[in-house]
Amino acid sequence: MIEKGAVLPMFYLPPVEYFVQLNAYKPDIVIEREEHFPKQTYRNRANIYSPEGILTLTVPVAKGSKTHRKIKDVKISYEFDWQRLHWQSLGACYRKSAYFEYYEDELQPFYDSKKQIPYLFDYNEQLLNLLLKFIKIKSEIKYTDEYHPEYPAVADFRSSINPKKETELEQKPYFQVFEERKGFLKNLSIVDLLFNQGPQSINYL
Repeated sequence: MIEKGAVLPMFYLPPVEYFVQLNAYKPDIVIEREEHFPKQTYRNRANIYSPEGILTLTVPVAKGSKTHRKIKDVKISYEFDWQRLHWQSLGACYRKSAYFEYYEDELQPFYDSKKQIPYLFDYNEQLLNLLLKFIKIKSEIKYTDEYHPEYPAVADFRSSINPKKETELEQKPYFQVFEERKGFLKNLSIVDLLFNQGPQSINYL
């Protein structure tokens, strides 16, 4: 049982709130890897800012993964080229941002069809490590080795950071590429912050 710190889920291109909490509770961060895969969460989707407003990018999972399967055992589906679609969307939304080109070369391989990581958890984990490097957050991340529905002694963010819930995070606006159209959009994927704020992202968090 975890005694201190915070337990976080493993997300795909997690929202800003995720990194606010991760930064606040480091070095006592534990990632949940024994839970069953819950549908319609940030575990396989991320929100970015498009010219029309929020655009959701979803990583498709293999058939059978949506029913009572542990998150670490969920496989990604590569039946259609979602990697190319996601990369095109990121480029279309952020190529005019101040720092897209700054991070582009290291991010792009995750969206190359030659790099097909079988498991969602592993894919997200490798992406998370890269994002932590970008932000310059240094923290050794531990993982759960069994599932507990509750952790009374620690901050539990496994269900509270959810696309269906309005974030309670007080978020100071920063410049966003399309803010003239829709205003400031809160709690988008961390890439929105990175592409717009670059090395200043850690100070924002």
